[in-house]
Amino acid sequence: MAKYLISFPSAAMVVPDDELEAVGHDAHAVIDEAKAAGVYVFGGGIDEAVSPVLVSADGTFAAGGYSWAPPLNGGFTVLELHSREEAIVWAARMSKACRCDQELRVFGFDPQS
Repeated sequence: MAKYLISFPSAAMVVPDDELEAVGHDAHAVIDEAKAAGVYVFGGGIDEAVSPVLVSADGTFAAGGYSWAPPLNGGFTVLELHSREEAIVWAARMSKACRCDQELRVFGFDPQS
């Protein structure tokens, strides 16, 4: 089994205001199904109202993230699944619920994590 990240950046979710409630309902329904199937690990969204902090190895920190990297925002779900094919099926369900494409990535296995 591997853990898969299903995510989208904030800009990808272009939904009319009158559909937002339905999107929330549909997305939560998929999450509920993942929980019932025993594959849900965790999920949520980046709180864009809270600025990132870049922390150095010596403990010093500065407001903002990496200046050269695109901002990290949007929503995500982590599922533990048997195969990439199964992950694609779940990502398609999330895509339909959220009304936007989802990016699928697999976490590299670290036996010490």
